[in-house]
Amino acid sequence: MHGHSTPSPSPAPPTWRLGDLGIHRVDEVPLPSQTGSWLLPAAGPDVVARAPWLRPDFADEAGTLRLASHSFAFSVDGLRVLVDTGIGNGKTRANPAWDNLDSDYLTRLTTAGFAPESVDLVILTHLHTDHVGWNTRADGGLWKPTFPNARYLTARAEWNHWSTAEMDDARRQMFRDSVHPVKDAGLLHLVDVPAKGTEVAPGVRLIPTPGHTPGHISVELRSGTATALITGDCIHHPVQLHDPGIDSCVDTDPRQAAATRRRLLASLTDTDTLLLGTHFPSPTGGRVTSRGDSYRLIPSL
Repeated sequence: MHGHSTPSPSPAPPTWRLGDLGIHRVDEVPLPSQTGSWLLPAAGPDVVARAPWLRPDFADEAGTLRLASHSFAFSVDGLRVLVDTGIGNGKTRANPAWDNLDSDYLTRLTTAGFAPESVDLVILTHLHTDHVGWNTRADGGLWKPTFPNARYLTARAEWNHWSTAEMDDARRQMFRDSVHPVKDAGLLHLVDVPAKGTEVAPGVRLIPTPGHTPGHISVELRSGTATALITGDCIHHPVQLHDPGIDSCVDTDPRQAAATRRRLLASLTDTDTLLLGTHFPSPTGGRVTSRGDSYRLIPSL
């Protein structure tokens, strides 16, 4: 048959088994190739060359970092839970790659078994633009909560920071379209997160991982004897396992962020805990092993 060929569908995103849990990666978009050099300016091709395990999955042959935007979704104790909500569609953003995005995220979320109305809990690791975007969607001229039956959780320390911070126009816009409508609907719940963490559902614990933002949290999952940790942005990319001192240009406190990373990686190394990176491209998840004062990710699919 001649004429147009149908493109093959992209492979379904992975689901990791954790005891009785299935953890789904719900893809939004790959991030543009220039993202890595902007976000992690110290992680140039020379650094990647010293960590050959980063290629080809986490960096290309030229040493350019690969990053992605996605959420993680899982069901526990009858609750449907979503961790972080990406960039969102149709929103005015200063970053051209995020401006008026038009992705099939909601279709993918629904296909994974998490139709918006069915989600019970949305955990926001922090209140940055690319983690809160699908909190809301356009309804006429208004932004309405995408998950109308969910409690949206974030750390009280995170809310307190931004509620008093001097914000530029772009960040104020993001709060107007993606955070305040959720708060105004009575769906935003602020959680006190002590140093030892706090359980918000059976086997779901919020862990303080400050530095990228003051109230940043990561999410620890436990099922039977199996554990996983969803990073949020305390680790943006596996190159930060190779060198935990590599910081992000948008860290509120780079020194604290590096200390958090080192502490977290030391606790995970050579254990069976599954590390799931909120911006890690495929294969996205793996176990942490140590190599001197450096670490690497051994992917597990």
